[in-house]
Amino acid sequence: MNGSLKSMVQLGLALLLALCAGILVFQWMQAKTTAGRGQQARTAPLVVAARELPAGARLAPGMLRIQNYPETMLPAQHYATVQEVEGRILASGMSANEPLTPSRLAGEAAAGGISAVITPGKRAMAVKGNKVMGLAGLIRPGNMVDVLVTLPVGDKNSKTMTKVVLENVPVLAAGSQMTGEQEEGGQHADIYTLELTPQESEKVALASTQGTLHFALRNASDTETVFTEGADAKTALASYRTARVSRAGHGPGNAVEIITGSKRSQVTF
Repeated sequence: MNGSLKSMVQLGLALLLALCAGILVFQWMQAKTTAGRGQQARTAPLVVAARELPAGARLAPGMLRIQNYPETMLPAQHYATVQEVEGRILASGMSANEPLTPSRLAGEAAAGGISAVITPGKRAMAVKGNKVMGLAGLIRPGNMVDVLVTLPVGDKNSKTMTKVVLENVPVLAAGSQMTGEQEEGGQHADIYTLELTPQESEKVALASTQGTLHFALRNASDTETVFTEGADAKTALASYRTARVSRAGHGPGNAVEIITGSKRSQVTF
């Protein structure tokens, strides 16, 4: 009996200690969960886009709204009031509900329109377009194109040659439609605005005044530079031509001169 009683006492003490440990762990987990909820509940105001906004747009109150964001998720640089950014110019397009950060804005002295979206060091240059050049309206702002030119060459401009002169050029605008603006269906544009370096601008100016321009649309992920020799009428007509096979017995043979005393004779084989 004494042994059984002793075992029961030990078992009771073990159960009591386990119960106390369980209660302590439960209280600790509850306190941690409550603290986590309290921390998550802390929010701060953040300026976000009220709708999709195109690059170059001048910000107005109706374009933006205030949304409460968890403090732990706030961007390092952000705006808390619409008044801080009213009248500023977007340097790049924004999606609806996207937070507005300083990197999205052009300089405070920037004017609206396409000038705000030009990469520093580059220029916006317009070229006259047509339905063929714009792939029947399939070339849109934001696309990348190669620029080809057909120019007269040779003496007295007797021949013409077509050559790729620029590759992977961004299209900033098609007509009045800029990058980021939505337009249903393919629309024919009379003017295409390209983003070029000053040196590239010179090439396009010469090509557009002395020859004919063409655009070749690129895949957005294709950034490889391809070197070409250019094409004239001769190289174009030589495309898919079978190789010529020389045949024996045709053309001039080999000539051998035979000298006999003072006489000379020639034999052709």
